[in-house]
Amino acid sequence: MQIVILDDAAQVAAYGADIFAKQLLKKPASVLGLATGSTPVALYQELITKNKAGDISFSQATTFNLDEYLGLTGEHPQSYRYFMNEQLFNHIDIDKTNTHVPPGDAENPLAACKDYEQKIVDAGGIDVQLLGIGRNGHIGFNEPSSGLASRTRVKTLTKATIDDNARFFAEGEYQPHLSITMGIGTILDAKKVVLLATGESKADAVHAMVEGPLMAKCPASALQLHKDAVIIIDKAAASKLEDLAFYQHIEAENQKLQAHLASL
Repeated sequence: MQIVILDDAAQVAAYGADIFAKQLLKKPASVLGLATGSTPVALYQELITKNKAGDISFSQATTFNLDEYLGLTGEHPQSYRYFMNEQLFNHIDIDKTNTHVPPGDAENPLAACKDYEQKIVDAGGIDVQLLGIGRNGHIGFNEPSSGLASRTRVKTLTKATIDDNARFFAEGEYQPHLSITMGIGTILDAKKVVLLATGESKADAVHAMVEGPLMAKCPASALQLHKDAVIIIDKAAASKLEDLAFYQHIEAENQKLQAHLASL
């Protein structure tokens, strides 16, 4: 893992957006794994700005989202398809036929999961996968107890996740308790993983992910196995790491190395 600790959420978003921008410049036909939730919104705003300025293009890109609520159509305001359209796709030069979100209204959800996996394979695999992290350590909707080799599947949401997401639903509005999510094994197949976490509420999960044992109780700890995982966090989210100075030193040395290699 590469641990990048920055001052605030704005810096986290900018750093993460630069990774995606560099990927698109290097490979315009990149396959990007995307995420929903409040944390990625600022990153998407950065990418929209870069796109409108002509610095990057999504015209050849393909995207796959991590997850979707089971039981919601893409037109539902709380669906993740709707979220992605509103927060990113409607504002960039991407062909929407190349944007993929698990179908929450699938007649046969199990078949839809297999089909989603196959579409990722057919696209050549995900080049860069964006992640957030839940307070209980979930990535995507892979809740605690998820198998570390799991693939795209139907998953029951925990009460903690349902409670965390309740703020997005109006009082009395139907809130799904099931989802379709990429599995942890699917996520680990991505060539590069970028996880963003901000705020003190994520500090325990970040600590468990980075310094805890590899365990199903903290699904994000599976990223310890990934060969190219970048964890971008602000100081609040990093506050429970045991040795901040160590991670900051390692990152500073990494930046020096990257600068040296770029100058060769």
